[in-house]
Amino acid sequence: MALTPLDIHNKEFTRGFRGYDEDEVNEFLDQIIKDYEMVIREKKGLEAKVEQMEEKLGHFSNIEQTLNKSILVAQETAEDVKENANKEAKLIVKEAEKNADRIINESLSKSRQISIEVEELKKQAKVFRTRLKMMVEAQLDMIHNDDWDELFNEEVEESMEQMTESNV
Repeated sequence: MALTPLDIHNKEFTRGFRGYDEDEVNEFLDQIIKDYEMVIREKKGLEAKVEQMEEKLGHFSNIEQTLNKSILVAQETAEDVKENANKEAKLIVKEAEKNADRIINESLSKSRQISIEVEELKKQAKVFRTRLKMMVEAQLDMIHNDDWDELFNEEVEESMEQMTESNV
């Protein structure tokens, strides 16, 4: 057990023959008491400081742990966001590729359909031209035909006959 200043103050020495000078011993003990009290006060002050420092250390350790956890959560969140963004980007690219393929296929289909329609119209135009040509040629043949002259002559003769008959 550690000595207290009171223990030092109350210490009594046995007296022997030709012992120490009592005033000198008492003076020395008083000096020891003062120094010892000062050491004890310093110790208590340092213990209080150590306690404060330990509290601060504990507080800062908690902050450090919280920050570390926050950093980990932020990293995980960043990874999740990055992963989700990559997934979304891939989905967008796939959707765009599908749309592009669909548009290309529709365009090719329309192009084929238009080509078929153009060819069909060309055939119809050729048939129409051929029919028109035949009809025009038939009309021209009819115009150039001598039957017109005979028809006009017959009509004139019939008109005349009718006139004569009506005059009679």
